[in-house]
Amino acid sequence: MDSRTALGLRLSSLLLRGAPSSVEEIVSWFGAMQAQDANSVLWSLGARLPGWSLDDVNAALEKRDVLRTWPMRGTVHLVPSEDAHWMLDLMGSRQLAGAEKRRAQIGLDAQTAERAVDLLGFALAGGRRLTRSECMATLTEGGIDVSGQRGYHLLWYASQRGVSAIAPHVGKEQTFVLLDDWVSAPRRPSREEALGLIALRYFRSHGPATRKDFAGWTGLPMSDCKVGVAVAGDALTVVDVDGVEMIMSAEASGGDASGWLALPGFDEYLLGYKERSLMASADDLAAIIPGGNGVFQSTLVRDGRVVATWKRVLGARGVTVTVLPLAKLPAGAAEKALAPFAAFLGVPLTVKNP
Repeated sequence: MDSRTALGLRLSSLLLRGAPSSVEEIVSWFGAMQAQDANSVLWSLGARLPGWSLDDVNAALEKRDVLRTWPMRGTVHLVPSEDAHWMLDLMGSRQLAGAEKRRAQIGLDAQTAERAVDLLGFALAGGRRLTRSECMATLTEGGIDVSGQRGYHLLWYASQRGVSAIAPHVGKEQTFVLLDDWVSAPRRPSREEALGLIALRYFRSHGPATRKDFAGWTGLPMSDCKVGVAVAGDALTVVDVDGVEMIMSAEASGGDASGWLALPGFDEYLLGYKERSLMASADDLAAIIPGGNGVFQSTLVRDGRVVATWKRVLGARGVTVTVLPLAKLPAGAAEKALAPFAAFLGVPLTVKNP
């Protein structure tokens, strides 16, 4: 198939065509969604749920069907709650190998880290939910220095160990819960089954994509990725995209790349791949990820390709969006693309172009 056909299929896989019915359905389809930026993941969900509001999405997150944790690559993702344990075991645990080195850099030792896990576990017991600042206060009161990057590391470590997890915000502040309190019936697949499951979920939600994309997304070695694809078996199929071997769901059907989208910066549309040339040129990627620092700008997408970045400011009178074109935009196109975002927030939209 040619790249345009592949791009149409990819947009369908990413649930940017069609209409999922719930937050749980979306997150289960993906397996994991990039979520280190709370505002970005809220709009990632909203962009796939036409007609839903921010309040609707926040209410759905309180149902405990999904949660945030660090399941792979040391980065926060939104995952199905029942899958958090095995994802941490399969992929998240790989990050623990570098924990000792990181602690040495920020002035922590293993004994202090373990004591922090115990303190947080005790403070969260009984179904308690603490804000980030309350967690920090708990550690400080327990005699642990949380200055600099120490506090963040200890919160990460407790979640990476499967003790705590990130619950929805209260106001503008992150909250934490005990993972075992939030998840009543965790799934416990074997390691081989887990590899097959994560392979199936990745390629059905991102395909057509390469094995290298899959390895980059999971942080797993290529040997494990090959096992996962093999275990998924006939549920996946290999395709040729302009001479490049890719994999996608065997049940995937033809997609349409046409139309406009306004997406947050940290969306699976770009972050879900190592090789992003289907969606943007090298020059455009340099503008989307300024300085190559891993901070992705929000994007306007036309026919599957990035044509602009955008920044928003939410004020008392509505949301003001400044659009930074990477190509000539038709009159009114940015306003039309961004209208669903403003409707999601429930506020008037003002679009500024430099």
